[in-house]
Amino acid sequence: MRLARKTGFACLIATAVACATSVTQLRFGVVNRPIVEGRLKSYKQSDSERETVMKTLFQSAGCSEGRLVEQPVKGSKLPNVICTLPGRTDSVIVVGANFDHAEAGDGVIDNWSGASMLPSLYQALNIEPRRHTFVFVAFAGQHQGFLGSRFYANELSPDQIQKIDAMVDINSLGLGPTEVWVSRSDEKLVRALNGMAVSLKVPLTGINIDWVDEYDEGAFVDRKVPTITVHSLNGRTPPLLLHLRKDNYSAVHFDEYYKSYRLLSAYLVLLDGLAAR
Repeated sequence: MRLARKTGFACLIATAVACATSVTQLRFGVVNRPIVEGRLKSYKQSDSERETVMKTLFQSAGCSEGRLVEQPVKGSKLPNVICTLPGRTDSVIVVGANFDHAEAGDGVIDNWSGASMLPSLYQALNIEPRRHTFVFVAFAGQHQGFLGSRFYANELSPDQIQKIDAMVDINSLGLGPTEVWVSRSDEKLVRALNGMAVSLKVPLTGINIDWVDEYDEGAFVDRKVPTITVHSLNGRTPPLLLHLRKDNYSAVHFDEYYKSYRLLSAYLVLLDGLAAR
């Protein structure tokens, strides 16, 4: 059952990309630039404050009334912050990004850039009913050994795992154009993202960041969930920025960050439209 359904989903992706799906066929709302930038600028130095801000951002995007929950994480002082957009089916797409940061620097690129985008992605999709249930997860404790993502994935039952069509991991955006970790991502999910980038006429580059080992997609990979990791890093990034004082808002190229937001919004709608069980 699992293999057949996943294969069918992959075939639908391949067909859509081969047909050059136009972005004009997709229906989603785009949050305007000042709001997206304001959410990016709302980072705090304390991770506990970041957790509070995450809840506030989700609420401002309309995620409330039972859709927004906190999941206590074993070994972490902070919980995962989870916003769910119910769909017409029980098929699931997980969209994740960690909200904690390393001690040095402000952690704007790594990874408030990903976490603060989640509410705006929720808002982009929440203009009409979707087939999938979208689960937006702001993970705690990535810098303590991926505590939040591993706890979240490991707590899912085999039946719940079987219902996940894809996990989209967002990490370290805004340094430049959107990039994808090809060697760590599902080939067909990458192909679909590339097709959407072509339709939107925005740049997308495949840059593997194998020096990182893994991000929050790792626990999902271990459980055989198709994943894709989107970032904006390059070969020079480790010694120049990550986990250093230079990771602050001045490092952000907001035009590129906003292009990444538009691309990911359209991409999630594309994946949703390809669902069939």
